[in-house]
Amino acid sequence: MADRMTLERGLFRDRIEAGRLLAECLAQYKGKDTVVLGIPRGGVPVAAEVARGLGAQLDVIVARKLGSPISPELAIGAVSANGGRFLNEDVIRDLRVSEVYLRRVTAEQMDEARRREEKFRGGAPPPHLKDRVVIVVDDGLATGATMRAALRSVRKAQPLKLIAAIPVGSREACAALRREVDEVICPHQPDPFWAVGYFYIEFSPPQDSEVEQLLREARQRQAVEAAST
Repeated sequence: MADRMTLERGLFRDRIEAGRLLAECLAQYKGKDTVVLGIPRGGVPVAAEVARGLGAQLDVIVARKLGSPISPELAIGAVSANGGRFLNEDVIRDLRVSEVYLRRVTAEQMDEARRREEKFRGGAPPPHLKDRVVIVVDDGLATGATMRAALRSVRKAQPLKLIAAIPVGSREACAALRREVDEVICPHQPDPFWAVGYFYIEFSPPQDSEVEQLLREARQRQAVEAAST
């Protein structure tokens, strides 16, 4: 086991390398009417490389963890800006979380998700998703709570095809995602799975300003490409 984990550790130099690998795995969607949505903050640098490799539109989808009554760090689920929600029913039952608390924390985090999406977009409108191929990207998948909330949010928009794409993830979380999407792309599913950062050499958290810059650059690139066609 030790030898195997040594080989798995540091699979990617950084999120840029991980995104380029993921783009290769998604090559069949190049040239199609595809939107790539990164989950901030760590998923956006990965998504930016995927969008660049596929010639696709880049945007964000914010999913916020729902903290438990005993600790905000203990997640009982996650929610997106438009109310796409995933709940960890086992934890909720064990902690006897009330419906009143769930409604309150859901509303609070939905508001924060909306605020952050607007901030990251810098006033740009959200993308049209109906009848398009939508790829939701994060930098890794441990429990999958935020990814599942994001996917449920996108599903409400009636995409033509919904894909979850992550460079590395636990086998259990990837298997659970298949109930939410048309396709799961995850080239590395180590067993046992440690923290996502274990599989990156460089894993410092991106700043909000970096996310905003990546989105601005993507919009500028798309505007140039549209003008040249």
